[in-house]
Amino acid sequence: MTANKINGKSNKKIIYVLLDGIGDLPHPSLNNMTPLEAASTPNLDNLARNGSMGQVISVGRGIAPQSDIAVFHMLGYDFKNKLYVGRGVVESIGCNLDFIDGDLALRGNFATVDDKQKIIDRRAGRIILKEEAISLCDTLNQNIHFSDKDASISIVPTVAHRVTIRLRHAKKKLSANISNTDPAYDKIDGMGIAKTTSETMVIDKSLPQDNLEESLLAANLVNEFTQQIYPILDQHVINIKRKSNGLSPINSILSRDAGNKFPNYQPINEKYGLNVASIVDMPVEVGISKILNMDAIKAGNIDDYEIKGKQAAKALNDYNIVYVHIKGPDEFGHDGDAVGKKINIEEIDRRFFGSLINNITVENPTFLICGDHSTPCIKKSHSDDPIPLLISGNRVKKDGSTRYTETSAERGRLGTLVGINVLNTAINLIT
Repeated sequence: MTANKINGKSNKKIIYVLLDGIGDLPHPSLNNMTPLEAASTPNLDNLARNGSMGQVISVGRGIAPQSDIAVFHMLGYDFKNKLYVGRGVVESIGCNLDFIDGDLALRGNFATVDDKQKIIDRRAGRIILKEEAISLCDTLNQNIHFSDKDASISIVPTVAHRVTIRLRHAKKKLSANISNTDPAYDKIDGMGIAKTTSETMVIDKSLPQDNLEESLLAANLVNEFTQQIYPILDQHVINIKRKSNGLSPINSILSRDAGNKFPNYQPINEKYGLNVASIVDMPVEVGISKILNMDAIKAGNIDDYEIKGKQAAKALNDYNIVYVHIKGPDEFGHDGDAVGKKINIEEIDRRFFGSLINNITVENPTFLICGDHSTPCIKKSHSDDPIPLLISGNRVKKDGSTRYTETSAERGRLGTLVGINVLNTAINLIT
């Protein structure tokens, strides 16, 4: 299917940028401004003056979503029900981990715990070299053993502290209807929901959520491998070296968002009658791109903003919609670093949006800019706070906005939208 033969909509050209965790709240370190308000963003401000703003609740009020379910919703897929396959499956697809129906896939975080399983750092300080992650996962895969000899495990490192876990039983299917060991997230109808956390968290025990044998088996296997990680890793040569260098040891894994079936969702090109490409980095977004049959475009590493801007501009010549996911702001939100988030936003404005705008050659492009969720620095976690939305271009009615901020979004003419309606709204706004 080519971009010039899709339901007569080939003249619509949209750059869809999701700034991960961009929404925020006033912070004392920024004179009670949000990072967006405090940042100098001339490129975003120019786009705001040429468009209309609004705000978005990506999944639903009262729901602090994880990125997987939030991105699906922001692409127009409503999974607030038990049809969702779970983040573990999405990430396993994203990192090419062999997965079949009846396996159990989970998202995991390398973490630092003490000998009582109290969590010291949910991300092991974030400073994890790729070779460290590979070596530690190899050690775990070789040394974790189950009481049930028909069970096996594969742990694959992805990016920084993130891993994907696959449990398989040779004779039985495993149920995904189990709870997380990561105490920072609940699992509701297959969706991962951020919880309010405290400074004294311990690893939770995975519990079956029904009385089925396959749920009890799955929970038991998760608990078995979780209990083995600390004694295997704490005195690993990598951790001895890390401790001597003042770094957090990588001695546990927090798991969440189990899934046990391969997804079968409508391809995004069919859904909108438009050709869609993606520029994404993280396993979860890569998985979503694959599941929805988007063409993936490689554009450097996570923070290669200039390359991403240039590649997005180039791709718009061949596609109707180019979806770009930029990770940076979310991590500063989780770390509670409002100043760092402000600086990162300024970098994205200068390096990504500057490159994007300077390299676009198609006539009358539309810029759709939003986030997948808010990650307020003051909360250090995802929240259900509204996300600023901007739809900008010569074919979009202007509403007098002058800046891309939460305050401008609240006043914008687009009002408050739910995530599943955002992309359709942008498509229909183009005159």
